[in-house]
Amino acid sequence: MALLLGLDIGTTSTIGIIIDDQGTTLAVESRPVAFHSDHANWAEEDPEQWWANAGEICRALIAKAGVAPGDISGVGVTGMLPAVILLDEAGKPLRRSIQQNDARATAELDEYRRTMPESEFLRLTGTGFSQQLVGPKLMWLRSHEPEMFARARHVLGASDYITWRLTRSLQVEHNWALESGFVGIATGAYDPRLLALAGIDAAMLPPIRKSHEVIGAVTADAARHTGLKPGTPVVAGCADHVASAFVCGAAGNGDLVIKFGGAGDILLSSDKPVTDRRLFIDYHIVPGLYFPNGCMAASGTFLNWIVANWAGGEREAARAAGLSIHQWLDRKAAEIAPENDLLFLPYVLGEKTPLMDPHARGTLVGLGLHHDLRHIWRAALEGVVFGFRHHVDVFGECGLSVAQVFAADGGAASDLWLQIAADALGRPVTRIDRHPGSCLGAAFVAAIGTGALTDWSEIGRYVARGRVFEPDSRAAAALDAKYALWRDTYRRLQSLYPSLSAAPKA
Repeated sequence: MALLLGLDIGTTSTIGIIIDDQGTTLAVESRPVAFHSDHANWAEEDPEQWWANAGEICRALIAKAGVAPGDISGVGVTGMLPAVILLDEAGKPLRRSIQQNDARATAELDEYRRTMPESEFLRLTGTGFSQQLVGPKLMWLRSHEPEMFARARHVLGASDYITWRLTRSLQVEHNWALESGFVGIATGAYDPRLLALAGIDAAMLPPIRKSHEVIGAVTADAARHTGLKPGTPVVAGCADHVASAFVCGAAGNGDLVIKFGGAGDILLSSDKPVTDRRLFIDYHIVPGLYFPNGCMAASGTFLNWIVANWAGGEREAARAAGLSIHQWLDRKAAEIAPENDLLFLPYVLGEKTPLMDPHARGTLVGLGLHHDLRHIWRAALEGVVFGFRHHVDVFGECGLSVAQVFAADGGAASDLWLQIAADALGRPVTRIDRHPGSCLGAAFVAAIGTGALTDWSEIGRYVARGRVFEPDSRAAAALDAKYALWRDTYRRLQSLYPSLSAAPKA
């Protein structure tokens, strides 16, 4: 029997898993990750914390599963993308990562627009201009941190940094490369025109590898850090949102997955690459398939900010009820009817898809003295779901239809949030049970890459479909009306947001 280990370098936590090749999960372990936003629209994390977490998690998993290090047949890593990590000559990070939802490089993104028509960029890459692109962020670093940037030798993503530390083999998995904006979608290779757009030396970019390719083996140093056996094979890994959607079983046309994570991902399985400036396009885990998709810059991160800053007075009541603070707020917000007259735009880190607007801001509209934290929490849950509905509208405009909706990742544990999703989308939403997250996809990719498994469809043995949330007609009608107002609110404020960014700083 083969055992596989998967690591997920997530926005809010690092998660690990050990599975066998028979459909069983043996152990799951996690560690929190610190998120840094020192200035408006900044989003950074510490790659060394990811590596420290990976070491602790691997050791804890091996102990919890009661297995020997030599029993692990392969390792896979997934992570949010495209994060930006710069390495020096010795392969050490030069600074904290710039996360995929960071929106600081607005001037550099404007330079992109002046230099290349967006239609040409879309034709080459399959996506439009957005704050997620790696090129503008590198341009920002070159301009604002020139001494540091001069020492940079390589740029790579979050999961790629961990595979580098595990194996000392340098590469980027193919979805980081595609979403970076440096790769031609028709060729799958770095395009000189796209590198020239950012003024980036091709030598900074590591080779591109497919998810299930074995790229190296655990080194002696990495073995001492993680407790793994030296020589254990490591695959290139995969994007976290793609891995999560794959684990949900989204492989047929019309299978839609909403990932309620730190960021909000929404992916629609397709047998053809559908491109639109308002969306991203990724390779599916299964070769030959695609995932037209979107990513909201803040989903769970938005809710966690509310908890950290506004919910302090509720913590004692939550403890007394034996609930987490998120569960307690859900319980209280469930007392509020869908007709709640409060709107919350969740653009606290700008917005990626479908707005592609790094100037957008989180906006609470309609606040009155008759409101309390219950109303605000429900409006926040609705605001994120309205963002998902906006994507569904765009999919429809691209000629794609939604057949099934699956919900996964941490936020999917919330009954209230999934009921709001069903009501706002007007479709049943199926919770995926036994879904530990993207780490399962990473472990499964390692199983395929090492030959422990050969059939991609076997992923279905590791998860189960849980409760189905059916839309309520009255709530759906109320949210329909609110959604129209929510969309109109952004349209009315869109021209104001850049002025806020340009306002004099104290």
